[in-house]
Amino acid sequence: MAMERQVAIIGAGISGLLACKYALSKGFHPIVFESQNDVGGVWTKTVQTTKLQTPKPVYQFSDFPWPDSVTEVFPDQHQVFDYIESYAKHFDLLKHIKFNTKVSSIEYEGPLDEEMQSWSLWGGNGEPFSAKGKWKVMVEDLKTLSTEIYPVDFVILCVGRFSGLPNIPEFPPKKGPEVFQGEVIHSMDYAAMDDDKAAEFVKGKKVIVVGFQKSALDIAMECSAANGLEKPCTVFYRTAHWNVPDYLPWGFSLAHMYLSRFSELMVHKPGEGFLLGLLATILAPLRWAYSKFVEADIKRKLRLEKHGMVPEHSFLHEISSCLISTVPEKFYDKVEEGKIKLKKAPSFSFCQNGVLVEGETTPIEADLVILATGFQSEKKLRDIFVSQTFQKHIAGSHDAAIPLYRECIQPRIPQLAVLGFSESISNLYTSEMRCRWLAELLDGTFKLPSIKEMEKDVAKWDEYLKTYSGKYYRRKCIGALHIWYNDQLCKDMGWNPKRKKGFFAELFEPYGPLDYVTS
Repeated sequence: MAMERQVAIIGAGISGLLACKYALSKGFHPIVFESQNDVGGVWTKTVQTTKLQTPKPVYQFSDFPWPDSVTEVFPDQHQVFDYIESYAKHFDLLKHIKFNTKVSSIEYEGPLDEEMQSWSLWGGNGEPFSAKGKWKVMVEDLKTLSTEIYPVDFVILCVGRFSGLPNIPEFPPKKGPEVFQGEVIHSMDYAAMDDDKAAEFVKGKKVIVVGFQKSALDIAMECSAANGLEKPCTVFYRTAHWNVPDYLPWGFSLAHMYLSRFSELMVHKPGEGFLLGLLATILAPLRWAYSKFVEADIKRKLRLEKHGMVPEHSFLHEISSCLISTVPEKFYDKVEEGKIKLKKAPSFSFCQNGVLVEGETTPIEADLVILATGFQSEKKLRDIFVSQTFQKHIAGSHDAAIPLYRECIQPRIPQLAVLGFSESISNLYTSEMRCRWLAELLDGTFKLPSIKEMEKDVAKWDEYLKTYSGKYYRRKCIGALHIWYNDQLCKDMGWNPKRKKGFFAELFEPYGPLDYVTS
């Protein structure tokens, strides 16, 4: 039966490749659409100095280890790209991918909205496939500019959060980039340049970088390398973050502190019973102490107090929002040398010769402003649907994160899954677990609960996020509950969720991709 089932996968980044591999393993016919001319998603084009954010052991395919030639704990962008590409070649995935093809929209042909609204089970029958409905995938060939329509039985959206639609801040009239004499670009445009071109582009310019996440810090480092003290690079930030210098606070491994079952006992979990809830309450002081321990180490190593960069929120809050990123090596040395200037700027506007920070009277002069302000990933996800009803379902309400059951399925959108949109501390590892779960679902190993049950579960996860990540909860992140989350997936698939040997190992050893090698 699986033979005739056509599965469309949109995107050939990490999630798309994994989805393709696991769909093939169950005998489906996947067809992958990728708008770039290569696999690897965000790793196809990045800033030259970008390195992997996650220690290598936690960022690997369960059945395809890193080659011995890569010795660094945080490999650089070329090593990561080569690793992902060799995975695609090893499992012979390239022949299923159509490159330079952009999916412009997807449209569901099947029962009418009224009928679908009355369903109590996903897709009406609780099944991933239906004889009544098909998706039409509208595809544009970017080389020939021709369009084509593919009818498929199931769609897997792997569109990613960190690409596509740049998030550009809005400005009042006559206060935006149009009045500025210099250039304004998004970090995405900078990343798309050749490395030499990028260095040449910033050389000799007064640069302002807006943002304080990963790409902002990398770009600031490259500007300071090009321009040194003569034209220091200014970094605008809204909120100070607990970016980590390494994963070894005071010589202890962060993985032991935050990726073990013991660490998860300290956190209130969605759907926990009375005893686990009581335990999380009792262990609250320990949870607080863990945070303080890590914070003290970061403050010491990066001299945050001296720079006025101590965040107001806790480290747990940061990790629960998946906002942890590593600080580029020697970043704060450059700040001390005066090659990088940090500027708190809750909001700003443009003027002719530079940028004016709210509440100040003298503008900061600039020739170039690089907006490392992220992407409108939710809008990108929403706009791919032709149906307005589906657009509303996927967006969810304005005060909740995108409503996905098990972070994969929108209960009211049939024959479709979203993968890799919800983040974790190691996106590759999380995506692989989700792809295996989805492959089992498509193969009929288990069935989903009713729409009502799924929506209840989604609401519980949303509450958890609001509790631990505060204003960042919309980011969709499983945060400090990796193992609890994987346990749910394992139970669905009929696997034993406990993957370690012995009581102490199970409780205190960090969990990683290799624990889930075989079911």
